[in-house]
Amino acid sequence: MLWLARLERRAHSWRERRARARGLKPSVAAFPGYGSERWVRVLGRVLIAPAGAEKKAGEYAGVRGWRSFAAVPVGYAQVTVTIDGVSHEVVADRGGIVDTVLPARLAPGWREVRAAVEGGEPTIMRVLIIGDDARFGVVSDVDDTVMVTALPRPFLAAWNSFVLNEHARQPVPGMAVLLERVVREHPAAPVVYLSTGAWNIAPTLTRFLRRHLFPAGAMLLTDWGPTHDRWFRSGQEHKHDNLERLAREFPQITWLLIGDDGQHDDEIYTSFAVEHPDQVAAVAIRRLTPAEAVLAGGRTAVDDHSAATVPWVTGDDGAELLDRLAEVGVLRGPHSS
Repeated sequence: MLWLARLERRAHSWRERRARARGLKPSVAAFPGYGSERWVRVLGRVLIAPAGAEKKAGEYAGVRGWRSFAAVPVGYAQVTVTIDGVSHEVVADRGGIVDTVLPARLAPGWREVRAAVEGGEPTIMRVLIIGDDARFGVVSDVDDTVMVTALPRPFLAAWNSFVLNEHARQPVPGMAVLLERVVREHPAAPVVYLSTGAWNIAPTLTRFLRRHLFPAGAMLLTDWGPTHDRWFRSGQEHKHDNLERLAREFPQITWLLIGDDGQHDDEIYTSFAVEHPDQVAAVAIRRLTPAEAVLAGGRTAVDDHSAATVPWVTGDDGAELLDRLAEVGVLRGPHSS
């Protein structure tokens, strides 16, 4: 598939030249990143936005759905990232993605860094600094876990990327309450939304989560497009690699892993729990409704985890998962004081 990747790059280069000829300039689209008290993982993408697109406060806010794909990625752009007054020069990858770790001394909580390209106006990028005293965290899937998809799997990626609008989608019942309960009981707990969705939907997904009162969190999505050996990047590999990375970066944290039985979450979480049993607090799998399961092409068989050292719970929605997690002692439960 190397030839296809080269073809994609040539197409992007041609579009970039046309956009620049029209007087359009690149900017940095910011994605919610994370870090420790000694470093930050900065996430963003260098794009030339379509004419008339708006931008505000660290979000590529004016470009939604199909319009986000009309933006032109600028490969290998040099980006100036400024953290607490210290500037760093980084280079985007061939798809314009900026994913880099930089040294920093920042206090725990949400912090702001700035990124600029070609001397343009800086973009504010929010990063979640995870304190050294954090011992509990959450990794949650998105589609059919926090957001009702109700679409055939073959069309899911296209829908999310080209049509998705936060006003047209519904949250999974009770899931926002579940996640809010977690951060209330564990104030230092980081929340990480780990999805196979494309980075193009990050601003819209951020607004969806905010609108439906989900706790703010770092976002780990993926880049579409061919690689040297396949048509599209592997969603399973993306999830597995980022879980492994979180385990290395934060060995002191035990994670509550939340997913659903419509994809490969059980398989991925099983593998991670076997390899890192001391870093998994529990696994919570949401069961799809019969209609959702049909559209998803059936449910993934959830293995028998009764003998596992890590608690495994299943439920139809967030409220039921909250009850199950309370029963195994991971949370206090909805009626606890």
